[in-house]
Order: sequence, then C-alpha cells, then structure tokens
Amino acid sequence: MGRLAAERKLIFTLWTTMIGAARATQRAAAAAAAACGRRTMASRARGKQPDPGQRQNTGAGADASAEPDPEPEPDPRAQKPFTGYFDAVRDIMRLPPTTADARVPARRVTAAYCAAHCSSAPRNVSMLARDFIGDALYNPAYGYFSRQATIFSPAAGYAFGAFRDSAALLAEVGRQYGEMERALDDVRGIPRQLWHTPTELLRPWYGRAVARHIVRQHRADCAARGRDDALVVYELGGGNGTLMADVVGYVRDAEPALHARMQYNVVEISAKLARAQRARAPPGVRVVNRSVFDWRERVDAPCFVVAMEVVDNLPHDVVRYDYATGAPLQAAVRVYGDGELEELYEPVADPLIRDYLHVRAALPGPAYRSPALPSPALRRLRMRLPLAPNMTRREFLPTQAFALCRVLRDFFPRHRLVLSDFHALPDAVPGAVDAPVVQTRFDGAMVPCATYLVQPGWFDIFFPTNFELLSRVYDSVCRPPPSDALRLLGASRVCTQREFARANAELEHTRTRSGENPMLDFYENNKFLLS
Repeated sequence: MGRLAAERKLIFTLWTTMIGAARATQRAAAAAAAACGRRTMASRARGKQPDPGQRQNTGAGADASAEPDPEPEPDPRAQKPFTGYFDAVRDIMRLPPTTADARVPARRVTAAYCAAHCSSAPRNVSMLARDFIGDALYNPAYGYFSRQATIFSPAAGYAFGAFRDSAALLAEVGRQYGEMERALDDVRGIPRQLWHTPTELLRPWYGRAVARHIVRQHRADCAARGRDDALVVYELGGGNGTLMADVVGYVRDAEPALHARMQYNVVEISAKLARAQRARAPPGVRVVNRSVFDWRERVDAPCFVVAMEVVDNLPHDVVRYDYATGAPLQAAVRVYGDGELEELYEPVADPLIRDYLHVRAALPGPAYRSPALPSPALRRLRMRLPLAPNMTRREFLPTQAFALCRVLRDFFPRHRLVLSDFHALPDAVPGAVDAPVVQTRFDGAMVPCATYLVQPGWFDIFFPTNFELLSRVYDSVCRPPPSDALRLLGASRVCTQREFARANAELEHTRTRSGENPMLDFYENNKFLLS
C-alpha cells in the first residue's frame, strides 16, 4: 500500500504541475496578445495550404468570408511561442467525434480475401498487420501500386561523362522528375507518386553489372559441375522491364553463345507492369503475371533468382513483447465502420509469425535478441518504477521475406540469389525496431507519416532490411547444414552497393568529368545479398 500511495502522490504532483504550467502559459499568451491589441484565439493566416490527412472543419462557426479586424500587426516575437499550441488545441476541439463502435463485431480477413472480394477498403474487419499493409499496397482495386505509384524512367540512359559532377547530374534528374510528375498529375487529375531506383537512374550500366556477376558465377558453377548448363534467370518484380532489357542485352552482346541458350523469366504481381514488360521484352523472354507467393512450378535446373528493390515493399508483421514475461504479442488492425483504425494485441497464434520467431531463435552462431526486448534485469527494474509499461515498443518482423525464402527452398532448390535493397532509411516511423517509412506526396512535396495506420492506397509503405539477419535466416531455410545445397552452393554473403559495383560494374562509363562516380557514390544505403 505504501508504494501505491507514493505512486498516486507522484501522479497527482505531475498532473497539478502540468495544469499550473498550462494556466501560466495561457495567462502569458493573453497578456502578450493584449499588448498587441489582438485576440489570442484568432488565426487568420490566408493562403495557407492544409496539411495532408488533417480533418477539416466544415461546420457552422467557421466563417470563411470574414475579413480580419483592422488592427495593427502583432509583434511576431510575442506570439511565436503560443500560436502553434493554441491553434492545435482549437483544431482538436473542433474535430467531429468518431462514430467507431467497438461493440460491432469485426470479421478477421486477409489481404488475399480483400483482393478477391473488395472493391474499396473494407470496414468492420480486423486483419494482421502484414495483411493490412499488403492490402494497402497491393489490392488490385485500391492498393497503392494499383492507383498511385509510377516508376521514374528516363527516356534514355544518361551520358555521365557529359556532366560536370554528381550535382549537375542530380539537377538534370530533378528537372526530368518534375516534368514527369506534372505530366502525370495533369493527365490523371490526382497527385501521382514517383520513385526512382538504381536500375533506372544508372541504366544500362547497373543492369550490366548485375549481368556480369551472373555470367561470372554461372561460368564458375559450370566449371565446378563439369558441364555447360543453360543460363536460367527468374526476376521477381520486374518494374518497367529495364533490368530485364539490360541484362539480356549484355548477355546478347558479350556472350552470344550463352545468349542462344538463355531462359529469362519475369514474375510480376502487377498486371499493369506485366503488360509494360511484355511490350519491351526481347524475343524468348517469358513474363508471368503472378505473385511469387502463388508460384507452384518446381524448377530443378540450376538458376538465378534476381530481386532488386523487392523486399522493401514486402509486408511485415508487428509484435510487441509482454514486459513481465517477454512473450511476444501479435498486432491486429481493427477497421471500424467509419474508417477509424486501431491496433490491438493478442497472443501469437499466426503460424508464419510463430515459425519466423522459432527459426530466428534457433539460428546457429550468436543468439539474436530483439532490440525491442530489454534484458530481464532491466525489465524487472523498470516494473518497479511508476507508470511502468505492460508492453515493449513495436518490432516489425519481415515475415513475408521469410515466406519468400521458403518459396525459393521449395520451388527453386538449386538457385543462386541476387537480392538488393535498402539497409537504412530516413524518416522512418519513430519508436520501433526495423520500422518502415510511410509517406505520400502533397503539393509537390513528400510528406512522411508517424504511423503505418493510414488510409489504404494513398501511402507508400517501405521497410529497411537487416541484411545480416536476413542472410542468416536465408541460410537456415535454404542452406541448412549439412544439406547438399550448402555443400554445393555455399553460404550467402552480404556486400555494400559500392563493393558490388567495384567487383562487377564498368566504372569508366559512369564517371563524371570531376571524377565522381554515381555508381559508387549513389545509393550508399543499399546492400546486396548474394548466394
């Protein structure tokens, strides 16, 4: 009882201190406004654009035609500390109350169910975090990649030697980027979101570097096997088809005998992108419009699986850990009837989450401990302090990347992997482990968000990849000791973008006049996983 009384006293002291500070701030604001001859709660900034996603007051009491009082302009130094705070309080008080009703039953659905049955974002449902993210990104009717996203692709590759330095190149990229963005907005009448990849920005030399690595590894494998096998490539998520064209073009020009027996396949989930890939596919290239997670064709021949900028958009699950026991809890997203979103936690029951956590815990070598989970001693100490939490911060789990490893093991047993993506990202959702960047484009500017609980279809959600951990998980799934795959193909390895470029790229073709080289200097937050 003594501890409980002390905690109550501390909470009461903090609360009274906050109230006193707020009242003192209000009195100071009133005095400052009186000195300026102006009301404290008036906000008459004209021509200011609303923040995206902010709910606007359209009810009575907001007189849009009222003219400002003919009063002298206030001293900005007197108003600056208070205007933002009181404006925010006013806007919050004017928000209409939510009509969300937790008593209405919510049916548990999946992203696959929504893709098959929903033409608009569903209501009164709940789904795992990965299903919510997958539905928001990939639903064919309203998903981000179906309605918003367009890959920036210059009409031709850049003549890098014609630019003074990297800054001049970026200025030209920015000019073309802006022109394409304005053209898309004019045509479609809604803001479209563009993004660029190294495959597009550094074409054709980036794709040629990937091709040179594949050809070199294929030659070494054929020599080790003592026979000349055909070169078989499966590209996952082919985008605009640029990598396909550059890889096949390099093999055709540099290795004509190998090209004659080459089999190049693209596995693409987007019907729109699959049509674009077929339009520019060289003869002999096969484009399969299907999710790789629905792949059921076993490929027993030695092959290469290429996944460039794919895993960053694979949906993740969210877990938090019980602060007392350390047990993981899975997140489910509850969608109410008015579109309000809430995150709820429950004991882990999903097989994919459970399997991933089991494989991660059993990895050979140093044990992996989640950064979200403090040590038992720290948790016990924190539990003795007032206002102790009952759950840790969030951790985003790459469960779909784990599922991809299983697809590769089951249907491409003799594959080699070439995978590249971001290992670090700015502006990620704060306060979580391996958190994504959630962003949309508004009025020509990219706007990051502080949560993944956003309106489906309007926001890009992409994740950094812990390559070192992914490499260990991949080896555990696809190259478990003492398997033949490990003996014949070896363990995977991780390298940086710069290291990969130095080993495989034709760097003389991407050097600017100043000596800077975008192939080495750009995309420093990219890494490669090679097997």
